[in-house]
Amino acid sequence: MNMIRLTIDNKEITTPKGFTILEAAKNTGIIIPTLCYHERLNPIGSCRLCVVEVDGQSEPVTACTTPVEDGMSVATQSDRLFHMRQDALKLILANHPLDCPVCDKAGACMLQDLTVEYGIKSIDCQVPKRKFTSAYHTSFIKHWPERCILCQRCVNACKEIQNIGALDIENTEDGPQLSFNRDKCVSCGECVQVCPVGGMLENKSSFRWRSWETTRIRTTCPYCGVGCQQLLHVKNGKIVQVTGVDDAEPNKGSLCVKGRYGFDFIHSPERLTTPLIKVNGKFRPASWDEALSLVADRLGEIKTTHGPDSIGVLSSARITNEENYIANKFTRAVLKTNNIDHCARLCHASTVAGLAASFGSGAMTNPIGDFEKADVILITGSNTTETHPVLSTFIKRTAMKKTAKLIVVDPRRISMTGFADMWLRQNLGTDVAWINGMMHVIIEEGLYDKAFVENRTVGFDELKQVVEKYTPEFVEAITGIPTQDLIDAARLYAGAKAGSILYCMGITQHSTGTDNVKSLANLAMLCGNLGIEGGGVNPLRGQNNVQGACDMGALPNVYSGYQSVTDAAARSRMEKAWGVSGLPDKIGLKATEMIPKAHSGELKALYIIGENPLVSDPDLNHAEKSIANLDFLVVQDIFMTETAKQADVVLPSRCFAEKDGTFTNTERKVLRVRKAVDPPGEAWDDWKITCEIATRMGHAMSYENSRAIMEEISRVTPSYAGISYSRIENDGIHWPCPDATHPGTPILHKDKFPIGKGVFFGIEYIPPAEQTTEDYPLYLTTGRVLYQYHTGTMTMKTEGLNERAPECFVEISSNDAGKIGLSEGNKVDIASRRGIITTVIKVSEMAVDGTVFIPFHFAQAAANRLTNAALDPIAKIPEYKVCAVRLSKAA
Repeated sequence: MNMIRLTIDNKEITTPKGFTILEAAKNTGIIIPTLCYHERLNPIGSCRLCVVEVDGQSEPVTACTTPVEDGMSVATQSDRLFHMRQDALKLILANHPLDCPVCDKAGACMLQDLTVEYGIKSIDCQVPKRKFTSAYHTSFIKHWPERCILCQRCVNACKEIQNIGALDIENTEDGPQLSFNRDKCVSCGECVQVCPVGGMLENKSSFRWRSWETTRIRTTCPYCGVGCQQLLHVKNGKIVQVTGVDDAEPNKGSLCVKGRYGFDFIHSPERLTTPLIKVNGKFRPASWDEALSLVADRLGEIKTTHGPDSIGVLSSARITNEENYIANKFTRAVLKTNNIDHCARLCHASTVAGLAASFGSGAMTNPIGDFEKADVILITGSNTTETHPVLSTFIKRTAMKKTAKLIVVDPRRISMTGFADMWLRQNLGTDVAWINGMMHVIIEEGLYDKAFVENRTVGFDELKQVVEKYTPEFVEAITGIPTQDLIDAARLYAGAKAGSILYCMGITQHSTGTDNVKSLANLAMLCGNLGIEGGGVNPLRGQNNVQGACDMGALPNVYSGYQSVTDAAARSRMEKAWGVSGLPDKIGLKATEMIPKAHSGELKALYIIGENPLVSDPDLNHAEKSIANLDFLVVQDIFMTETAKQADVVLPSRCFAEKDGTFTNTERKVLRVRKAVDPPGEAWDDWKITCEIATRMGHAMSYENSRAIMEEISRVTPSYAGISYSRIENDGIHWPCPDATHPGTPILHKDKFPIGKGVFFGIEYIPPAEQTTEDYPLYLTTGRVLYQYHTGTMTMKTEGLNERAPECFVEISSNDAGKIGLSEGNKVDIASRRGIITTVIKVSEMAVDGTVFIPFHFAQAAANRLTNAALDPIAKIPEYKVCAVRLSKAA
């Protein structure tokens, strides 16, 4: 980095060439006042407050837009500058209402602070009064035009950080005005986050609190797997606002609409507050002692009568690492079964299986920040802007800045295709074919990384032999991807110095999901894109702690840290650590095996923690019959979910804002979760509930707090051995972290793979398990929408989110809608071989002819009544992404 010397306020400093005066001063601790400047935005220079004097120049210059020069001498303070800044502030204040007593920004307003600092007692400048257009508002955001100072922070943040462009400055006959594009706005609140005054405020918070009345608690977002850092603003024991942590990774202040505004569920009157026991088909309140004793007695009876393997435990991706670890310990040390699983089975089980086979580790290889260091990014099976909105901004920024080329492979015209250099639109369920086709081109043209393949992999000859027949023409016949497009995409990816692959459940939720994942691993290894900045194979985890739940052993085949239950040495270590003997050595039932076993009567009891399988499982009609066949069902949750309604005992637990602990985000970073408010009624921590059941079953499990549990986790989990609360107080650590001095491992596989060398697998294309027929002529695929989450238990408690996504719909192309005689808003029956639902038609350019899309959030028209329970033979993940359906007008 080229460095230059200059003087600021008679202090000689050294600073990188290319810095502005403002940046150089800030790095030295010299404060220059600003209103329009924001460190994440390009300089604006609109407020004129950062003026400084430079020797040799007759007029002051704006520090935020003036680059430093070698030998430059700068003065940031003088009488002249003081009066210029006063005048600039007066010009702003002349059109600014003095309504601080009723403005939500009072006490946290930069204009207020500067007015005090510069001693402005009256406004003696005469300027024309501005006229204002009508204010813009959404369910969550309100623009106050009379308070707006036209600094352009919000406009630039929307363009440069979010890459949405819903805001602009428009010159009108009444002067410059802020304009809005309602169709583009997603209510992410970035404009509110960066507004220095009260021009952009939250629509839901007016007059409910003042900034000095709140306490701010930093925690980790409870929604998707990005792990955004939040501040929970608490007044009188209630959370009244959520903001992003400006200087924290990975989000740097950004949040999505759910993370910023979807917190009403915390204080919902529908929260469970006391244990419930079902008697004669109806629930009655019970004491904790009665409910826990009943659960312990019934589980003990079933274990004794039918054996340990007649009981299953479903843990949760939404509870903490500490709580998942306790669930894993309880299942194995107390119940003496390995029948434990969680929702990863339904989303990323094929990732764990596929990447573990290829690399030796089934997790994201690179940190989120690496997306901005890639030369080429390949996205497939991920509607990133809706499922991982904050992470998507990293990719959109690289595309907009042209620092990376973007390839999107997706059957729908998702938003990300608008940023892509190439969009390949494949037929559903043909991923192995197009990946093999790209590898065929790369090998045929000698574009692969020969040194990496030779030195760090095995199995290349087998791969080469299999992909030989996958010529672009052969692949086009299977996938529908034009021959030349496939060739161009292969050349583009292979030509990158650093190529990143990013995928989600469009790859994993197939009966060939593990094959899909292995194929992507093949492609990355072929081009040497492992162990480098900007490279990697990066599965995006869909829930806040799905990575952590896997890490903590909420899986039927491993203890915490992926230590195999079939490894005698690992069992011996865990027996010693837990003070037990006879840990089971047989791999347990997966979640997708438990439900059929319940149907057949082999599984007698289920203990479900924070999961709602009666909305999230495939083939719901069958799942409902299976759950009803259990002898005993315990559900531990924060709401009376569809599954909880069927339980014999319901135990009320605490949500993320009411507990301490950790989540592990999609990039393997262990992050703190902190208690901000008290729980409703008698709700307990999930770990405490499970420990109390264990103790009543004869195995004392007692911990002072979550910190004590993490200390045990670090003792028995090699990849977490160096992680402690004190080390992650300010920032998280990426596992593996083998000791207390280790900095963590943001990038995996730098020098070698955990299994030594990466393994190529020659994989043949296998069609989806279900094909269209004359009776079922359309394919159905399922997924998420931006404004709802999972089965809606949290998001549907926020009115504004329900306004944006109020009900289920079926997305269909205009051609297919026309063939059936349907139009926008029509009620329609959708039937598969397993069930039927009724919803409304949404004609969309996102849809491809022959395929319809339904979001899975809505229990009232549950998409999973239609989906196919056909399983991947290795990971046992259901094929949510492909099934055959027919549509007809509803009666």
